[in-house]
Amino acid sequence: MSAQELPCHRMADVLNHDCQCITLDRAALAAALRRGEAGADLYHMIEEGRPHLFAESAVFLDADCIARMAATIAAIERVVALPAWEERVRAWAPASARHATRASGVFLGYDFHQGDAGPQLIEINTNAGGGLLNAALAQAQLACCAEMAAALPGSAGAPNLEQAFVDMFLAEWLAERGTAPLRRIAIVDSRPEEQYLYPEFLLFAALFERHGIAAVIADPAALRLEHGALWHANERVDLVYNRLTDFALEAPEHAVLRDAWLHDAAVITPHPRAHALYADKRNLSLLTDEGELRQLGVDDDTRAQLLSGIPRTEVVRAVDADSLWQRRKRLFFKPAAGYGSKAAYRGDKLTRAVFAEILRGNYVAQALVPPSVRRVGVGEATVGLKLDVRNYVYRGRVQLVTARLYQGQTTNFRTPGGGFAPVLTVPCVA
Repeated sequence: MSAQELPCHRMADVLNHDCQCITLDRAALAAALRRGEAGADLYHMIEEGRPHLFAESAVFLDADCIARMAATIAAIERVVALPAWEERVRAWAPASARHATRASGVFLGYDFHQGDAGPQLIEINTNAGGGLLNAALAQAQLACCAEMAAALPGSAGAPNLEQAFVDMFLAEWLAERGTAPLRRIAIVDSRPEEQYLYPEFLLFAALFERHGIAAVIADPAALRLEHGALWHANERVDLVYNRLTDFALEAPEHAVLRDAWLHDAAVITPHPRAHALYADKRNLSLLTDEGELRQLGVDDDTRAQLLSGIPRTEVVRAVDADSLWQRRKRLFFKPAAGYGSKAAYRGDKLTRAVFAEILRGNYVAQALVPPSVRRVGVGEATVGLKLDVRNYVYRGRVQLVTARLYQGQTTNFRTPGGGFAPVLTVPCVA
């Protein structure tokens, strides 16, 4: 049986193990990144300062895996839409999350590991970076073999991702401000020029400008609230694309942005309410508890999808210390409001001292689902890199599926051969 004749799930495994071709077309990537006035500098910035931002190899998934991830995402959306869900998560939500808004929040990121039981949702993020970078990456892939040629152009949901992303921001604006013109967007993060994904900020600014929307990249300290409006320099800011990891806007240095959010001085997206509804990791303890789901009024099919698609997660409590320590090798510990694997620990690596800190902190413990492996060529060697899969989602619709390749515990974009990688769907034999 040839590779093309294998069942699609087996073919994906074979390709991820055996296909070590370089599929990244750097000339095409440079062309995709060089759109706009700062394009040449942007490409140089990535090549010189972020050499491992883009992997040189693609990741292969079968169509069933893509569909099962989408089914888990759809099941979560059904639960979040229940009035009882918001009432339940409000128990641990910060005060800023209770502010009402019609804006949904851009760039939800649903991150999966590919486990023995199929794709397992590890976490949800509300300001998932990399969407526009991956849109450029998707345009820069070479077919290195017949299987690769059959899989191209990949599994990105929207046929025109840039337009889909612009439409998403316009939808956020329309939900809050109706037909008023959207004139200026501020892309906001702390010390933005120092952020690893600063090149993406530049891409977004250029994208908004191409669509007739003025854009500025700003530190929160550069914003001011005046006469019921948010301002940067002498220009009014209509919408903030919020890239901060202070999800509740609680830090003193973010007081202006918090006040703008609470007093509707600008449309802010993503926002504290979206994080409370989706991304607080304590929510996963509800989504994997059948009794809680029944109390929330979740239907049988949705419960089954959630329980099969999300690893069992529990809130860490000091009263359960002995049990958690006994089971630690089968658990992964994460801070409830953390991101990017910061302060996260595999249970089998825990010391007693770190475990004591976890008990005092605000943590969840999740059943361990190790990441799958993509073997790639790096120089003269072949190495196995861990991979996770991210679904970029807006209002329940998957816009883009991509992967991240890495070594170590975190997706740190420091691994030779690693970085963002396109996801290609292998064809199934009828």
